[in-house]
Amino acid sequence: MTRHRVWVYGDDVNTDVIFPGKYTYTLKTPAELAAHALEDLDPAFAAGVRPGDIIVAGRNWGCGSSREQAVTALKHAGVNILIAESFSGLYFRNCINQGVLPLVIAGLRNLVQTGDEIEVDLEAGIVVAAGQQFAVPTLSPSVRAILDAGGLVPMLQARFAAGASS
Repeated sequence: MTRHRVWVYGDDVNTDVIFPGKYTYTLKTPAELAAHALEDLDPAFAAGVRPGDIIVAGRNWGCGSSREQAVTALKHAGVNILIAESFSGLYFRNCINQGVLPLVIAGLRNLVQTGDEIEVDLEAGIVVAAGQQFAVPTLSPSVRAILDAGGLVPMLQARFAAGASS
């Protein structure tokens, strides 16, 4: 079981708030993307986030446009797990494709505040916060394979490389 610091946000946080659209075609490097993550919602996030931190949010996280930078900016900032009461369908899929674990867990957001720590045990399938235990939704083998590889592109690259060497 590992401990993670959390950043807590509300409902309907859209992709333009997660990663401002004005940077979509001007920033390219992982560091540049990470430096602007959540800047309009939480100016302290980019400077304060640490590798392994988790975002805990309300309903409909990632609604809005399909901007994949809204996932990659958080990933490059060190966030590899997002927990929300619900996700936009496209954002949820973008998380998986980028190797970021999206977990739907109702009620967690109301128990924690930014800076609190929660415990996550993916092997046992639990999240523990404020003395309460939450079940981690089961992931399909194909989704688990994508996440374990670090995203869809790395998984496919590894498969093609293995096929080319046989």
